[in-house]
Amino acid sequence: MKIVSQIREPIEQEMELFEEKFHKSMQSKVALFNRITYYIVNRKGKQMRPMFVFLTAKLLNGKVNERTYTGASIIELIHTASLVHDDVVDDSDKRRGFFSINALWKNKIAVLVGDFLFSKGLLVSLENKDYDLLHIISNAVRDMSEGELLQIEKARLLDITEEVYYDIIRQKTATLIAACCSMGACSVRPDSDEVETFRKFGELCGMAFQIKDDLFDYGAEMIGKPTGIDIKEQKMTLPLIYALNQSDSEKKRWLINSIKNHNKNKKRVKEVIEYVKQQGGLEYAVTKMLEFKDEALAILDNYPDSEYKSSLTLMVNYVVDRKK
Repeated sequence: MKIVSQIREPIEQEMELFEEKFHKSMQSKVALFNRITYYIVNRKGKQMRPMFVFLTAKLLNGKVNERTYTGASIIELIHTASLVHDDVVDDSDKRRGFFSINALWKNKIAVLVGDFLFSKGLLVSLENKDYDLLHIISNAVRDMSEGELLQIEKARLLDITEEVYYDIIRQKTATLIAACCSMGACSVRPDSDEVETFRKFGELCGMAFQIKDDLFDYGAEMIGKPTGIDIKEQKMTLPLIYALNQSDSEKKRWLINSIKNHNKNKKRVKEVIEYVKQQGGLEYAVTKMLEFKDEALAILDNYPDSEYKSSLTLMVNYVVDRKK
């Protein structure tokens, strides 16, 4: 059985019902919106984020409730909106192997569709008077925006320390996975300590997830050819930051000059990738990624064994073991 199917098995019924509810939450009176959202729904990904919501709720409560479905819908709406907007910002014409919304319908419509999905995510919580869930997602949206802007600001100066890098990925990536888990906990145990405990759990998973993404840029762990996309986009990732910290002033100048002024030169990008590998940047990033993973698993150790705990454990391991 594929790993994602194994993770999903204890919440299969909930996920099927969620998909029905999610489709309804995306509907609009405008035919063009419905055509585009139909396109989005039929090209959905693994839906890891709603799975985090349901597994957390069931780990804590043994069952879900209507608020859990609301939480999962909010998360998926906001996540989908952020992907649509990301493709516009990155000028990307592909998403999961298919044409992106902006490639098919142009940027203006893609931005409006993203805005529509964001507003739907907020309205779903308001319509059900789930103000605590609205609070969780509003904080996440703020953090995601700040994280992206912080990354852009730092890319111009290339003065990212390891601590600043963690701040960026905490806000940009980890905050939404943290929201999934705190949303799941809040849906069944509002005002309990578990809401914060599972926010932390999700954040740790998200940190490991983003470092794994950084490693893909270097073709790490026999995943395939290095892409160098992050270098071309002047993104300071953990392997690169570590290599910079290990370099003398001459090599530092060469690295920064390569990223600032020669990031479109394939030969130079390849040289940077090789240098980062030689300096032990990949091994260091893997070590840090595994530390975040182990911290997340340590939180789960405080809960009794169940099929939901097993699935969450599988999920955490999948985050760092995935091949794409």
